[in-house]
Amino acid sequence: MTYLFSGFYGHRLPYSINYAVAYGSLKLIDLDKIRSKVTEEWFNQTLCEVNDSVIRLGVVRGEFHWHKHDKEDEFFYVVEGKLLIDIEGRTIELAPRQGVVIPKGVMHRPRAPQRTVMLMVETGGIVPTGS
Repeated sequence: MTYLFSGFYGHRLPYSINYAVAYGSLKLIDLDKIRSKVTEEWFNQTLCEVNDSVIRLGVVRGEFHWHKHDKEDEFFYVVEGKLLIDIEGRTIELAPRQGVVIPKGVMHRPRAPQRTVMLMVETGGIVPTGS
């Protein structure tokens, strides 16, 4: 399902954010197969649930909007490409096989200067677009 988010200054930002869990327990998840079918600029798919958390796949290029999660931490892990995460006062740069936890309440903006594949780990109730 594609959601259009009304960003700052009235811009409409198209993100493909799929909340439905795509894979149950004991099901093989082939990231390369999923990634190869993505045509959107900002794609986010909930892959599976692990206890109270979900694992999401992002295939992205461009920038997301500034946002925060009031009650949940968020973990980003880059599989391929490069991810920049702007936080207040600095930018964290992630290369393949690098990750970072963004603590709850911290304003952040993920950016990908090139097509980037990443995994995100967060609680099942988190809203990917913020708060």
